[in-house]
Parts: sequence; C-alpha cells; structure tokens
Amino acid sequence: MFIFGVGRRCPGISRHAPRAAGPSLRSRGAGGPGPLARSLGPLPCALRRRRCSPRSAWRWRPPQEPQPLFFASGFVGSCRDKKDCKVVFSQEELRKRLTPLQYHVTQEKGTESAFEGEYTHHKAKGIYKCVVCGTPLFKSETKFDSNSGWPSFYDVISPDAITLNDDFSYGMHRIEISCSQCGAHLGHIFDDGPRPTGKRYCTNSASLSFKPADKSNAGEGSSNASPAQTGKAEL
Repeated sequence: MFIFGVGRRCPGISRHAPRAAGPSLRSRGAGGPGPLARSLGPLPCALRRRRCSPRSAWRWRPPQEPQPLFFASGFVGSCRDKKDCKVVFSQEELRKRLTPLQYHVTQEKGTESAFEGEYTHHKAKGIYKCVVCGTPLFKSETKFDSNSGWPSFYDVISPDAITLNDDFSYGMHRIEISCSQCGAHLGHIFDDGPRPTGKRYCTNSASLSFKPADKSNAGEGSSNASPAQTGKAEL
C-alpha cells in the first residue's frame, strides 16, 4: 500500500521545512551569539527556553478555593436574624401599632420611595429614634442633605445604637444598619459622607420617629447647614 508523503519532505510542516536564512537569536558554536542576539542583549527570563528557577511563573499551581461572599466583611446579621434581641414584640402587636409602610420597612427590610419620606427634608432640632422600640439613634446636628432621597446622617448617637449586617440583595454587597435593641431595619451605610466621619447613614423615614428638642420647632422644614452630597447610591 502506498502512503502519500512517506519519505518526502513536507514543506508545510515546520519540523521538515528548511530553515530560512537570516540572523539568529541562538549561539552559533564557537562564534558566540548571532548579530541579532548581540544587538538585543540578554533575554529576559520569560523568553528563555529553560526556566530560571523552580519558582518560575510557568509553574502550575492548583486553583484557589473561592471564599464565600457571606464572610466578606464579617457582619453576620441583626439581633432579629440571630433571635437575641433585647426588646421583642409580637408580629400581631406590630401590625396594629405600625402603619403598613412602617411594618414593611422595619420588619420586611423594605424601602420607601425616594424623596417621599416624612423626614427627608426635616430640619427641626431634636433626636431621631427607632419607630419600633424608641431607642435614640441620631441627633439632628448630624443630619445633612445628601440629595439621595432619604434622610442621611454622618454619625450615630452612640456606637451601640445600631448593628451592621451584610446585605447581598439585588446582586450587590451593601452594609445594612438595624436597631441594636429590636432589630428593626433602618437602611444602609455608605463611605461617602462628609467629615469628620466620612460615613453616610442612609435611613428610611418610616424607620424613625422624632422627639423635638423644643416643641415649637417640631415642624420646621428643609435643609441643614451640613455639606451636601450628590449622586448617592440608593438604600
């Protein structure tokens, strides 16, 4: 049987094709490196035929096991998620005491519509408290106009007033803030607030109640003297 190509050179295959004449990068016997190699100087490690060391970048390494996203920042849930809240209310009581929007936001982690909350442009002096259990959360002095559509504060009244929790809803990672006493959902915290903290506690009006410092200014309206921020992320 005749096999085509046996014993013949195959010009299309590099191992059988004759070498083209020209400058070479390899050394030519006792003559040393070719003219092109001498003009380029020593080749870097990555271009040499042999590896420079056993720890070369060419060595195969097994793939790393991905870390679960849940442990990205170390926040592991509110007291209501862990069922260890200091203040506990029955769902029947909360449904009677709260409005449908307040219940949806605080108990079901909902979000009120932007620019429609009661305290978005609120300017009165006083204390903002948790609407569920009455825990003081923010002072009016720390409220600023973030132009995000929700009440924003750059600091809390006490570090123990809120709890930070990982939130991976809607395909993104955010840090949820909740009341440390009853676990009510408040909103989210972002790193784009004004000085001195650089934080923005973006909070739902439906999660808050307000205690005025002076009853005569409880209904005063809009804008604080704190620096304004624009283009903020949503709750």
